[in-house]
Amino acid sequence: MNTGLGPDSAPDRSPGDRAFDAVLCDLDNVIRFYDTAPLAALERAAGLPEGTPTDIGYAPEIDLPLLLGRITPDAWAESIAAGLAERVGAERARELGRALADAPFRADAEVVSLLRRARTHVPLALVTNATLQLDADLALLGLTDLADAVVSSAVEQVAKPDPALYRIAAERAGVPMERCLFVDDRQENVDAAAALGMTTALYREPADLRRALGPCAAEADGADGAALTPR
Repeated sequence: MNTGLGPDSAPDRSPGDRAFDAVLCDLDNVIRFYDTAPLAALERAAGLPEGTPTDIGYAPEIDLPLLLGRITPDAWAESIAAGLAERVGAERARELGRALADAPFRADAEVVSLLRRARTHVPLALVTNATLQLDADLALLGLTDLADAVVSSAVEQVAKPDPALYRIAAERAGVPMERCLFVDDRQENVDAAAALGMTTALYREPADLRRALGPCAAEADGADGAALTPR
């Protein structure tokens, strides 16, 4: 996986009126989406309100050590189980924790297509609060070649919305921060990017990304998804 752009691999950009020279894009809930149906079925069987394991698992004190690479997904699942054990018993709690940790996921084909088109115009970096399994997850999604750089909280040991992760991403993309378009589904992450001078887009649906990319969302020479030819 590429970690940054070398001097001979920059896109052949044309200046124009574009407000950005690189795209920094979140992964989860923008590109990758989880199937929550199996977990929801287990919640109903356990008599739990929907979202109870998720609320526990994504509480900062449980989630952040995972996203900073300090614990494994298995340890995270055990922490979720510990928070549920008194309510549903140890065995069912472990089953629920495991179901959240192992939730199946897929990539949004429309978003992937838009980003591949954008990459024919400007560098693309994924900027994600992720686990140390990110490389394997991208391989399962078939997206190891999607971006020029991948900036992961677990590797860098700093998580969005900390400005340090944004600075690393802009450096890997090879452009100043004020020339980056930042796309994320969380308002606090978007606000942090805006405070650094980036152009931002709050993602809710593919149309938001399409609008933000503008002409960069257009197909390049009829070859949707084609990689850039280095100079």
